[in-house]
Parts: sequence; structure tokens; C-alpha cells
Amino acid sequence: MTNPAYAPPALEPGALRITPLGGLGEVGRNMTVYEIDGKLLIVDCGVFFPEVQHPGVDLILPDITKIEDRLGDVVAVVLTHGHEDHIGGVPYLLKLREDIPLIGSKLTLAFVEAKLKEHRIRPVTRVVAEDDRVQYGPFDLEFIAVNHSIPDALAVAIRTDAGLVIGTGDFKMDQLPLDGRITDLRAFARLGEEGVDLFMTDSTNADVPGFTPLEKNIGPVIEQVIAKTPGKVVVASFSSHVHRVQQVLDAAHANGRRVVLLGRSMVRNMKIAADLGYLDVPEGVLVDLKKSGDIPDHRIVYMSTGSQGEPMAVLSRMVNREHQVEVGAGDTVILASSLIPGNETSVYRVIDGLIKLGAHVVHKGNAKVHVSGHAAAGELLYCYNIVRPKNVMPIHGEYRMLVANAALAIETGVPQNRTVIAENGTVVDLVDGVARAVGQLDTDFIYVDGKSVGRVTDDDLRDRRTLAEEGFISVITVVETTLGQIVSGPEIHAKGVAEDAHVFDKITPQIASALEDAMKDGVTDHHQLQQIVRRTIGRWVGTKLRRKAMIVPVVVVV
Repeated sequence: MTNPAYAPPALEPGALRITPLGGLGEVGRNMTVYEIDGKLLIVDCGVFFPEVQHPGVDLILPDITKIEDRLGDVVAVVLTHGHEDHIGGVPYLLKLREDIPLIGSKLTLAFVEAKLKEHRIRPVTRVVAEDDRVQYGPFDLEFIAVNHSIPDALAVAIRTDAGLVIGTGDFKMDQLPLDGRITDLRAFARLGEEGVDLFMTDSTNADVPGFTPLEKNIGPVIEQVIAKTPGKVVVASFSSHVHRVQQVLDAAHANGRRVVLLGRSMVRNMKIAADLGYLDVPEGVLVDLKKSGDIPDHRIVYMSTGSQGEPMAVLSRMVNREHQVEVGAGDTVILASSLIPGNETSVYRVIDGLIKLGAHVVHKGNAKVHVSGHAAAGELLYCYNIVRPKNVMPIHGEYRMLVANAALAIETGVPQNRTVIAENGTVVDLVDGVARAVGQLDTDFIYVDGKSVGRVTDDDLRDRRTLAEEGFISVITVVETTLGQIVSGPEIHAKGVAEDAHVFDKITPQIASALEDAMKDGVTDHHQLQQIVRRTIGRWVGTKLRRKAMIVPVVVVV
């Protein structure tokens, strides 16, 4: 569902405007802009990883073009936690204005700073922790501890003259977390007593009944799988999942195995986590890949990236036999992460490839090797009953998740007309304690393609898909228009359309005849002649070959 675009009215003095530019109606590229009294606050700036319909694209950003002319009004960027879908777009935002202050927890900012170093950006940062309260322009910010699948995650309470807003970020309510840091429901209750005008809650698991299982239940399963494997073990997970890596380190240590970290981002992030004390590495367990060659298979575990089937990640390269670590009979591969919507085909292709190589594959579908980092419906109900918000705006999730989240809020007593189901670009104003949609911006995907940012368009991707799926045909003809004669050609070159080039022998005379007839009728413009070629061969290819190839006609007039 996509709402038609319509311009919002001018923002009333003292009113708060909230505009999500990514993360609604999708899982990824989270970014929300808050505006009051001419100043902007940004919460999160993440990326979305490309799917099969985005050939050649490296990353997809929120629509930061919507604030390009307002960068001078941005007082800060708050980062709720260190996952790529919340921090991955920061370098591209800071390339537009480098001195925007970044606010986040110690681990979150450490991950961001490492990423920015690769882009040669020196950020202005401010480390905060739970219970801290800071002021940036008209925004009074208070930070709340929340539990997630990465340490140091924070929710943020935003106080303005228009009222109090809480954005949960990604969170769940694990009561026995690995790091002992639970979601601070007492802070939620205290803010609820103060009066929460707008509660913006994580929707990722809103349509999942009950409660998200405990993270601590995963460790014993991983340890058991490692103990039963006669050969090497490969565990694939997100490169920022510190808790999962901790469980793998502990399980490997208990089974007398060494651990090799694979993937540049995995090595970088785990070094940061260990240096800051978020990862407890048993002595002697970690070994560098270059020094692991002499370790027997039954004494080693590889902790790798690629759990989402990314084509260039370690796991996919293993499947294609393009990595120095080879898997086969007697080996086990554990996919210890959730399946992000849209990645199903890529992930199952990797699983099939690993099984063809003889490996045993363990994943969430056949063993309890992963639990979600997001609150299920039961946990969200608890939060709504504790906070008792006046208005609710579900965030972070596909449309069905947003709708399910809104339904939970309504069940707890939030009036239906006080729940706002927004999309990317929906402009929501909080005025006199009431939140309502007042406009809809026409937002776009911003594609990162190599060094190009925002230059690749949907039309470009459509052309790439056509090339990949339907093939390419070029037709080169040289004509003498004054005589109405063809000097050379038509010469047809095709890729990915038909196996036998002679199939085009039937259409070549028709193209020549169409050009000669047009020139006899006085057509001399080469653009018009090219369109005649395009129509002639296009109809024939569509009818005879049942294809919609990309056609590039070239008519040279001499």
C-alpha cells in the first residue's frame, strides 16, 4: 500500500513534526526526522541490503535528499544501536555535512567510528548511557536501556514543547539476558506517569504471538552441535551479533576447539567489542586465519559472515569454492541468525549449495540456533499497558507488522483514531497532544553503486533487469537518405536472446524494407529511422521469440 503524495501544511509554532524517511513498510534503512521550531533531530540512519531486483547495487539508503537543503538545521543524529540497518547510512549523511553531532552508546559509536574511518570522516561524537539526559537545541533527550541482539542498545525519550515522545529503537524483553542488561521497564513506567504523548514502537515481531524466547537457550544447542560434529564447524551470523559470537567462543572453548573469525566486518567488530569489554574471549581460543592451517578440522570453528546469502560474503564464496576454507562431508554449517524478509531465495540457495558439498546444515528451521532480537506481541502488550501512551505510531517493519502493532495498542485501550499507521514519507504532526498524518512526501530509494550515490535510478535498475532476464539486441544500419538506400546492414548483434544467431535472418529483410519505405516517404531524421527499426524488430522478437529484450538501434546517415 502506498499513499499518494500530498504536501503538508506549514508547521505550526510549537508543534512537533515527525517524518520517517526509511524503515516503515520494510525491514531496514531506518531513519526518522523530528522537527520543531525550525530545528531537526535525526534518529538512526541505516541501510537496506539489495535484493534480486536491485542488480549491481551495493547498499540502499533512506531518502536523505529530503533534508539536503535543511542540513544546517540538524542539531544531532541519535543512534539507538550498532546494527547496519540503523548506522550504515551515517557515512553518506556526514559526507553532506561532516560536523553533525552523533549521539549514541559506547559500542554503537565505536562501530560507527570504525566505519567512518574507512570513509576518511572524523565525526563529532557524544557517548551516552542509560539514564543520561542531554539537550540539543529544542530537543531534551533521555536515554533508556533496552535489550536487543547487540549490547548497549538504547531507547530515546524526546521532550519538546509539543510533548513527550518515546522511540524504542529495536528491543525485546529478555528477562535473563547474556549481559544482564534488561529493558528498563521502570523507566518506561516513570515516563508513562509523566505522560507519553507519542509512543513509537518496534513492529518487527508484532504479528508473532507470545514472547521472544531467551537468548541463553541458544548456547547449549550450539555447544551440542559442535560436540557432535566430526569435522570443522562454520557458524554464520551478523558481523555485529556480539552475543552470538560470545556463545560460539564459549561453546568452542568447552569442546577444545579454536575459533577463526572470517569476514572483514566480523574481524573489525569483534576486535572493537573485545577491546571495550563487551566480548569475553577465552585465552588462546582465537586464532588468525593465516595461522590456522595446521589445526585439524575437528579442533576448529569458523565464525563467518554471510548468513543472509550475500553473494560476496564468506559463506557464499565457500559454496562457490572461492574461499580458502572448504566445507564437505563431516562438516557442519550453522546459520545462527534470523531470515530477513526478501533474502529467502539467496539463503536457501546457499543452504542447497552447502548440502551438495556434503555438509550438514543447521538453521532456525531445524534447530534452536537463533532467537529474534525483537519484542513479540506479548511483550508489546506489556509495554503499552505500562506506558499508557496517548498516541501510538508503529515503526520498524513491513506494513503487515505495523498494522499488527497498531492492533495491539488498540487492544490495550489506545483509541483507534490515536494510532497512526505511517509509511516512509508520511508527515505526522503532534499538536495539542494529538498525533495525525498531515502530508505524504514522495520518497525514493537512494542507491549506492560503487562510488556512485543516488545517481542510479529505478529506470537504470529496470534496464539492468531487462538485460539480465530478456537479453540485448543491437541493430546497426548505415543509410544514404538522399538516395533512399541502405549502404550497410542491417547488422544484428544479440546477447542472451537466442542461441542461434541465424534466427534473425528472417527479420533482417523486414528491417531493411521498413527503412527503405520510410526514406521514400521523406523520413531522413536518424532518430525517427531508429524508432522504425526498434518497432520492427521489437514486434518480431515479442511475437516470434516471446521476449522483451533491450533493443538499441543505431542508424548512421551518410
